[in-house]
Amino acid sequence: MLSNSARRFPARPAVTWGDQRLTYADLDRRSDALAHGLASLGARKDDRVVVLMRNRPELIEAMYACFKAAYCMVPLNSRLTAAEVTFHLGDSQPAAVLTDPEGVSVLAAADRCGAAVVVAGTHGGDRLPVWAHDHEDVIAAGAGRPSAVAEVDRDDLAWLFYTSGTTGRPKGAMLSHGNLGFVTASWLADLTPMTEEDVTLHAAPLSHGAGFHALAATARGAHQVIPASGRFDPSGILELIAAEGVTNTWLVPTQIVMLLDAAGDRPPDLPSLRHVAYGGAPFAPADLRRALEVFGPRFVQLFGQGETPMTATVLSAADHAAALAGDRPQRLSSAGVPRPGTDVRVMNDDVELPVGQVGELCVRGSAVMLGYWQRPEETAGTLRHGWLHTGDLGRMDEHGYLYLLDRAKDLIISGGSNVYAVEVEAVLAGHEAVREVAVVGVTDRTWGETVVAVVVSGEPGPDTEVALAAHCAGVLAGYKCPRRYVFREALPRNAYGKVLKRELREDLAGDPPGAGARREGGAP
Repeated sequence: MLSNSARRFPARPAVTWGDQRLTYADLDRRSDALAHGLASLGARKDDRVVVLMRNRPELIEAMYACFKAAYCMVPLNSRLTAAEVTFHLGDSQPAAVLTDPEGVSVLAAADRCGAAVVVAGTHGGDRLPVWAHDHEDVIAAGAGRPSAVAEVDRDDLAWLFYTSGTTGRPKGAMLSHGNLGFVTASWLADLTPMTEEDVTLHAAPLSHGAGFHALAATARGAHQVIPASGRFDPSGILELIAAEGVTNTWLVPTQIVMLLDAAGDRPPDLPSLRHVAYGGAPFAPADLRRALEVFGPRFVQLFGQGETPMTATVLSAADHAAALAGDRPQRLSSAGVPRPGTDVRVMNDDVELPVGQVGELCVRGSAVMLGYWQRPEETAGTLRHGWLHTGDLGRMDEHGYLYLLDRAKDLIISGGSNVYAVEVEAVLAGHEAVREVAVVGVTDRTWGETVVAVVVSGEPGPDTEVALAAHCAGVLAGYKCPRRYVFREALPRNAYGKVLKRELREDLAGDPPGAGARREGGAP
């Protein structure tokens, strides 16, 4: 994909990062050289290469160097701790680790498992430890050699996508070259259609969802812009979109809410922006409606786990616009319809359930992973009879729209009745006193589990719990209403921003029976 774009548009901008700008010819040449340079450090076909970087052009160079030489890329979140990095390196056993100056301190405290370490952005290598190589030196060592493109089959491993680990040790979802090809085509068809005239903003981590967006942008020869600050500054992002003429981006709901807060009540003047793809976390319908009112009908939602990356269902921009106009507004709470080429069903014990019944969401199609890296038992439990069993609970309506209810493991059974935490969270999120909320079930001798709401509120007062309880009582059946409210400064999250409900359950299980609302310190 990169080589094709470089042949067609050699002089067009490929990646811009502050004052640094690479053309497609530059990106193609440098990724070739990096692939050869990594081979000189001992990397061979099918070896894993870890990429531990914040968003910067060298991360995209690393992606394509791996794909060209048939190395398996293992992108890691740059916020991981040394202990977490040690686990990932020990599990994937990479031949090399590509990182940046911030990652050097993490790797210094981690077990590097004998991998060669290459560091980008050191400006001549004067700050490198003795065990590391300078990124530019490695490229120089591989420069001037023939194309690095290796022979690969569609089922050859291309990307080891580690799950976020909300329920235990992360597992590496094995994504093949065929998987990535289908995901790229599906992205361009359903989410953000592009040409070489488009400008893509990478404001979310390229190690995660934005990395798949980069594949689509590169395939079309679009100009890719990376914020130079290295952090998500909402006001700066709005200015960058206007200044660079950004036409499309991928964001998580939290980032969209931050942009809303930065914009205030005045819609920003962003005439170039046409598509904003989002996903990766629940989006409160009230906030989504406000985003549509402020930014216009530019939003398209995707759903797909790392095991079927970014490719299961889609809620189109037209669906968003229709719901905002009053045509089936409940669809703003849905995950949309199955994507072309992907089969999505609600099942129980491998039997498809009728419309409206709740069961496990199952997916099959060309985006589904090969399996989990070196975990045959987990693979067998997840991939059964040709279907990926996601562990998500949901229902399908008569028009084929999917409504996600919860993770199967997060279902709360209180007094014999099923309570879906996401439903309670959506109600609480609509109250003005609630900034963030997570609902969990806590073991109870009488009820089996009781519903507990952990709330982040600006300034909770003595009447806040009463107000929230009344709010829920007006919308939810009694058995769904939280029996306890716990107020916190923040919710515990993993490196990908997902709420660690397992940690909340463990923490709350230690409370004495009958404990009521309380204000707690910040979460880690």
